[in-house]
Amino acid sequence: MTSTQAPPPAAAADIAVIGGTGFYSFLTDPEEVRVETPYGDPSAPIAIGTVAGRRVAFLPRHGAHHDFPPHGIPFRANLWALRSLGVRQVLAPCAVGGLRPEVAPGDVVVPDQLVDRTYRRIPSFVESGAVHLPFGDPYCPGLRGAVLGAAPDVTDGGTMVVIEGPRFSTRAESRSYAEQGWTLINMTALPEAALAREMGQCYASIALVTDMDAGAEEGSGVSQEEVFALFKANLERLTGLLAATIEALPDPDGCTCGSWTDGVELTYDIPGQTPGAIPGGAA
Repeated sequence: MTSTQAPPPAAAADIAVIGGTGFYSFLTDPEEVRVETPYGDPSAPIAIGTVAGRRVAFLPRHGAHHDFPPHGIPFRANLWALRSLGVRQVLAPCAVGGLRPEVAPGDVVVPDQLVDRTYRRIPSFVESGAVHLPFGDPYCPGLRGAVLGAAPDVTDGGTMVVIEGPRFSTRAESRSYAEQGWTLINMTALPEAALAREMGQCYASIALVTDMDAGAEEGSGVSQEEVFALFKANLERLTGLLAATIEALPDPDGCTCGSWTDGVELTYDIPGQTPGAIPGGAA
């Protein structure tokens, strides 16, 4: 893999995958790009290559060697860096726990709702002024549809509660989340999804259920080893799903994930966008 300090025009990408380090392998002829941001360094240099004839950027969420715990991920730097490379669509595979019997280990779910139970993270690019993100539907319908159409065994919908971590839930916490009707539990989907929307990017999670959470079944509870093992066992399946999804992605022009900023006086910068413009479109 070659490496450059500043991204040349050829390194630009429209699509990004934020995931585990094992996803490097699905890029063809990747080039490593280091991006400086106003929010510090991203989790790792960004690899840019080709998938299904499209230019795709890959960023390991936790760093190249799992350097960052969930609450320490530089989320703002990650999303800003991807936007600076031209990325407008973000696919985010992640490991999740199951909370309810309608899901089981090995299931791949495309959630449609989020609940935020994090508390130590910087959740927004907004640091001054009145800029209120519309986030009633946190996931892009176009991206969700592309993922669901890419494989017959993907589950449509579900609410994912995002906890602070790095510890797993107590049984009481887990049962409380399930009683709310929430389906999945995770530690990284927020503020990632909200920051992507603030950057005018389409975003969708691809959630692999690696375990049933502590309150969902009897036994010793969740272990890190079982989570990592099941995710590794499904890596080829997930990379195949990503490739099929990327091939079928819709044109992001006109999507409300980006057009919500049209006419809004933003108090933060979106790389490559003039104030009041639609990302990737006309002012």
